[in-house]
Amino acid sequence: MLFLCHWKLDCNINANCEFVCSLGAAVNLTLVTPEKAIKLAANDLFRHHLSKEGKGLTVFKEMLAGCGAGMCQVIVTTPMEMLKIQLQDAGRIAAQQKKPVMMSPTKLAVTNTVLSRSYNSGLVMSTPKAVSATQIAKELLQKQGIQGLYKGLGATLMRDVPFSIVYFPLFANLNRLGKPSPTESSPFYWAFLSGCVAGSTAAVAVNPCDVVKTRLQSLNKGASEESYNGIMDCVSKIMRKEGPSAFLKGAGCRALVIAPLFGIAQVMYFVGVGEYILDNYSPSFLSV
Repeated sequence: MLFLCHWKLDCNINANCEFVCSLGAAVNLTLVTPEKAIKLAANDLFRHHLSKEGKGLTVFKEMLAGCGAGMCQVIVTTPMEMLKIQLQDAGRIAAQQKKPVMMSPTKLAVTNTVLSRSYNSGLVMSTPKAVSATQIAKELLQKQGIQGLYKGLGATLMRDVPFSIVYFPLFANLNRLGKPSPTESSPFYWAFLSGCVAGSTAAVAVNPCDVVKTRLQSLNKGASEESYNGIMDCVSKIMRKEGPSAFLKGAGCRALVIAPLFGIAQVMYFVGVGEYILDNYSPSFLSV
């Protein structure tokens, strides 16, 4: 269920929300694990390099480590978000096409006549076809090459780098408060709560960047939806036509989703996975 609400960052609520909401969940379920693994492992790697003789890091160095982790994760995050948004767009547009429209008696009679002629002539009204992430990925690769999957890379970096800069130092300091002593680890429930608080805080802080990223990665526009030419064009059009409040759309839902997601990820990772990997399977360049 965590992944089913992730799409609501820039959604118009309608009767077909449940159908559209489920689209893109498979993409998230498949790619969210390597995404979070890269993010957490990269942060540990950069913290390891920035620390000297086992001493604690300053907040600035913790932010640098988070910045590096955010830049590494977009390798997976950008195509994952791209495919997820395309699936949700396809479902949303299909749902809009299926939505019943109120017609006057005159228009209804004309429509019935057209439908009758189509039926008698053997014509079949086209219906939206179901699409999959594999189909979308193939089409993007055929038409635009690998850059098609990385559309919105700049906007994704603009969101994920600040997120990591806020999240990792905040989590480290909150988690440190729960340690019984400097040499002991914090209880698992404290790591979970620290991940929840840090994740929800960072999610709300970068929500404007997420709104811009979602708009830019949405290729299939509805009839009344705006098109954008880059980040600055997107920001200016949103400000002009929707106002500053548009940048906070979905902030509450995003915080509710990100909080348990990062809480669970940190519990699983900080029970010893990260330290075990660095201690036992450290690449040769770590010891240089």
